[in-house]
Amino acid sequence: LGCSRFWFLCLSWIYVFVSDIFPYFLLVHPTFQLLQGSYCFFNCSNLWVSACLCVFYCIKIANFRNRFFVYLKVKIDRMVPWLLLGTVIFSLIFGILAYDSIDKAVCKSLNFTCQERFWKATLGIEEHFFPLYFITGFLSTTSFMVVIFAAVSLLFSLWRHKRTMQTNSMKDLSMDAHIRAMKSVLSFLVMYSINFLCLVLTIIYAMKKENIMTLLISIYL
Repeated sequence: LGCSRFWFLCLSWIYVFVSDIFPYFLLVHPTFQLLQGSYCFFNCSNLWVSACLCVFYCIKIANFRNRFFVYLKVKIDRMVPWLLLGTVIFSLIFGILAYDSIDKAVCKSLNFTCQERFWKATLGIEEHFFPLYFITGFLSTTSFMVVIFAAVSLLFSLWRHKRTMQTNSMKDLSMDAHIRAMKSVLSFLVMYSINFLCLVLTIIYAMKKENIMTLLISIYL
């Protein structure tokens, strides 16, 4: 999660600064395609590894009597490596598809022998980006819903267990541990929600070609 987050933010900054300061550098094949493909890979990996982490903690810590939940609690340790591997493979496929679609759009729309048509050609390229924006938004929304469901379930389980300990007059140390755990889960949920909102705003402002707002959102992230 740390690696995917670090490189996601690095690529975000590199793309924003290059597009604002050295826009013609993006015409060098395949600079633009590699930046966008790598950005999509690390963005998808960042979102889904976070979602897997939240689901893992929910299954390990929460206490529900559902049979399927009990089965997952027993099997979750063996499932985690496969979940992470599946996340990486899925993100890699998404990054390759993004690279391929952008490469086709660039080859179809850009005339590399005439730099005066760069901005006009860029408008043509962005017409091909709508499916990519849609897929990115769909994946972000799906992972966000997974995180919301897992985090709320875990918070509910911890809160219910805390009330049980209050009723039974358990030790203060156990109560403090549960309160700290609830605060940690809640802070993770807040940060993930802020990250999701920023990604949605980035997609909106990128489609409107408002580079200043995109830069401000990248700084905030």
